[in-house]
Amino acid sequence: MAGREYAWLTAWDRQGTHRTATQGDEAGADWLASEAAATGAKVTIETFSLARVDPLEAFLDIDGTRIDGVPLFDAPDGDVTGTPADIAIRDVSPLAVYTPEFIALRQDAGLRAIVLITTGGAPGLALLNAERFTAPYGPPVLQVASEHRNRLLAARDTPIRVVTSARRTTATARNIVVTLPGRDRSLPPLVVMTPRSSWWTSTAERGGGLVCWLACLHRLIATPPQRDVILTANSGHELGHIGLDAFIARRPGWETTATWVHFGANIGAADSHLSIVSGHDSLRHQTAAALAAAGQPHGLAPAGTMPNGESRDIHRAGGRYITLVGGNPLFHLPQDRLPHAVNLPAVTRSAAAMAELAVALSQAV
Repeated sequence: MAGREYAWLTAWDRQGTHRTATQGDEAGADWLASEAAATGAKVTIETFSLARVDPLEAFLDIDGTRIDGVPLFDAPDGDVTGTPADIAIRDVSPLAVYTPEFIALRQDAGLRAIVLITTGGAPGLALLNAERFTAPYGPPVLQVASEHRNRLLAARDTPIRVVTSARRTTATARNIVVTLPGRDRSLPPLVVMTPRSSWWTSTAERGGGLVCWLACLHRLIATPPQRDVILTANSGHELGHIGLDAFIARRPGWETTATWVHFGANIGAADSHLSIVSGHDSLRHQTAAALAAAGQPHGLAPAGTMPNGESRDIHRAGGRYITLVGGNPLFHLPQDRLPHAVNLPAVTRSAAAMAELAVALSQAV
């Protein structure tokens, strides 16, 4: 079966940058809808609108040296000159957006701008998600590649000019949704969910989840479910999960009534450790048993762990979910591509396990 999984990953890797409502995101939507339709399932396209951010100018100038970057997508535009006394320069990873320290930095009224030196597992520009995309806040924020770290952290009283500007264009993005009616439609539904947008190509970050999603669909077609199963692959991930918001807005209350299987980031990434995150012991152990049966190493996050990504919204609502997530040295970096970023056997084992789990959960009453 690895040939099938590799073909899916290769198709994804060829589509380019998958940022929401851009050409690569549209190519990903067309491809996934076609793959899903080929199973015989009825595919629904659910659209949502957004103000797409198209950066214009984004740079800093220090001592006459220009360093280009990318604005943070949930911060305002600006053209500010100051020193490190009122322009904060911080070395951060993409996961910083989930920390209270990062939010406090963004809310510091004494700062005129912020420069983020993005630090991942390799040199480059490891962009941060725009967690408050629909409600930008704080001062202008410029993200720059880690290669500039030493130069910027050495700045003392040196004047720095920070410029961020972008065009905001009304655009439409798409969620790919498949509904498999159950034999007993009075039972609460099962939702199998994965994001399908990102800053870059993100083959390891997003590809493993998409392979799991497709493997579940194939397996569920062969084993009709007892309860309704809805598979959704959402855009808008890097923009505060606005695709999931649109999905739930059409299905109010599902945060707490449905059971959610969330394929998060980096499933089967090279040099990764797979983790199960859930606040529900039965789901944790059932997922662990499925992975063990497939021969896929994994760990269990502590029961109270707050997940990142889309299932965090379900967690906060008190919903019933499991998340599968891994690490990735190339997380949020443009180098996250085939072949070096992906451990194909791990992707294949994880997909087989999740297909069996989806079938088991779809039959439970």
